[in-house]
This record gives sequence, C-alpha cells and structure tokens, in this order.
Amino acid sequence: MVMNDSGKTILIVDDSKVSRMVIKAHVLAAHPDWKVMEAGTGEEAIALVEKTVPDYCTMDINMPGMPGTDAAAQILQSHPAVRIAIFSANIQETVQSRAHQLGAVFVAKPVTEKSIGQALQHFKGDA
Repeated sequence: MVMNDSGKTILIVDDSKVSRMVIKAHVLAAHPDWKVMEAGTGEEAIALVEKTVPDYCTMDINMPGMPGTDAAAQILQSHPAVRIAIFSANIQETVQSRAHQLGAVFVAKPVTEKSIGQALQHFKGDA
C-alpha cells in the first residue's frame, strides 16, 4: 500500500539557523508539499505544538534553556503520535538511550543529507 504523505507538517527545532535551513532544504527537496514550522528553543517548540501539532519533529538537544530531550518528552506527553528524530553531536550512550526511551530515533550530527535521510526513514515507519 502506498502511503500518501502529502500535506504533512514537520517542526524543525534547532538553535542554529543554519542547521534549520539545511534540514528544511533537504526535507522540502524530498517532500515539497510538506509544511515546515521552525523553532529555535525547546520552549518555543512546545508553544508552537500547542497551536499546531506537527506530524513529525526534528529536535536538537543542546539549545539555550531546556534541552531538546526534555522538550521532546513534553511534546510526546501531550501528543504521543508525533514522530520525533533527535539530532545531536553528543553521541553518548545516555543521550541515545534517552531518545529511544522517548520512542524517538537518535540521529548523530552534523546535519547532512544522510542524517536527514535517517530521520525521514523513521517518520515513514508510521504507515
């Protein structure tokens, strides 16, 4: 069965504008009909999700204020259907296992076509 994934919404959370731009460019190249929302902090992401719940979310961990894993946990608490990919340059076991506990996929930074591809693979897993 071919899943029609047009009109999906993805929230890109990263304190680096450059990372957000790169992720957005790759996502839109693969899925031109997706709607992209962006946030620079975990708090901003949570506030956005209260208004518009995305289908998917890419979440950086190290940001000013709340760590991305905490923001992801809060988003999932209210909206368990959101598929989250956690991006981080910190590849320690504790970080990876926290991502898995949340039901998110852990993707190592730097943000590249390959790492974004891993995240998109995870999002596709909800057919």
